[in-house]
Amino acid sequence: MKTSQLLVTFGASLTVFLIGCGAPHDGPRTAGSKPQPTDHADHAEQTDKAEQAANIASLSAEDRALAEAQGYCAVTSEPLGSMGPPLKLMVNDQPAFICCKGCEKKAQSNPDKTLASVEALKARVIAESER
Repeated sequence: MKTSQLLVTFGASLTVFLIGCGAPHDGPRTAGSKPQPTDHADHAEQTDKAEQAANIASLSAEDRALAEAQGYCAVTSEPLGSMGPPLKLMVNDQPAFICCKGCEKKAQSNPDKTLASVEALKARVIAESER
């Protein structure tokens, strides 16, 4: 290898080492801990249906009924429970469930759109149950 090629290779390797993969780091993790998803890049780690159901089952009885009726995230339309237990927001005094903390700002920034999405998702869940 020429000196210039070595420098380019070394520079590229050093850049990758210093920058890393670009994934956000949210602090130290203990061995065996699973990171809590907060960004939609994390959707690649979606859960299976049994784990989704378990995540929804971890809610209170009242919230579980509301989340099951909505079925999907009010922002992304991803299945609730696919990124951990769904998060409940109060939007104009109405409950709306989102799949992750990463959706909170968008849901709160346009309350009318969020609530319209919740109503559309409830209709979708009803239609899917009638099939």
